[in-house]
Amino acid sequence: MKIALMDSGIGLLPAAAAVRRLRPDADLLLSNDPDGMPWGPRTPEDLTERALAVALAAAEHRPQALIVACNTATVHALPALRAALEPHIPVIGTVPAIKPAATGGGKVAIWATPATTGSAYQRGLIRDFADGADVTEVPCPGLADAVEHADQDAVDRAVAAAADLTPTDVRAVVLGCTHYELVEEHVLAALAARRLPGLPPLVFHGSADAVAAQALRRIGAEPAPDADPTGTLSVLLSGRPGQLPATALTYAEGRLLAATAPAH
Repeated sequence: MKIALMDSGIGLLPAAAAVRRLRPDADLLLSNDPDGMPWGPRTPEDLTERALAVALAAAEHRPQALIVACNTATVHALPALRAALEPHIPVIGTVPAIKPAATGGGKVAIWATPATTGSAYQRGLIRDFADGADVTEVPCPGLADAVEHADQDAVDRAVAAAADLTPTDVRAVVLGCTHYELVEEHVLAALAARRLPGLPPLVFHGSADAVAAQALRRIGAEPAPDADPTGTLSVLLSGRPGQLPATALTYAEGRLLAATAPAH
């Protein structure tokens, strides 16, 4: 079993680690785009071109599925990626977990990049899936870049700024950028410090576990967390064979993947 994941940078680490936990025997291929990152500021047309190049580079290695582990790329490039690769390679996009977050009612905050916050795409998800929940959209300028470069001071500043925009009595938080899941503990700590007393613990909703499970479903595979850890790890950097960037090892997900013997 081989599953590929794509993103401009290390935002794919949470989903890759989730796949590794579900199937330790799966070969993973991480296809990054260091030559073209970040994707967020690009036009939809330019982003789609970059995403297609990264996806096609991964497709040459014949994975059974491709996870688009990037919210922005899913918004703009998913139709083009599916047109290019399916039905031979199922393509799984990443969508903010608004529907499960809203199930419990109450106040919900969605942390996302400035480009996604307030976009027609996110507003459409809120309209269709929030089910009447009180939703606050929280822009997080600079947070994804800070996570990408493992700049802890910048992460702390960006998280603090976003926490200030988040209602103190929010019940659930949706992490609407794959990078944010790498610093979930920092987000939780910042929000807990401002939380009104007597409220239940915050509930976080990322996308990594759901996306990993969906990828297995699309290829007809079952979770097997107790399988022998024989899965390999391969990395493509803008189409070139490479290694995990050093910043990936700053995060537990990166260290989990790095413990896997690289593919030859």
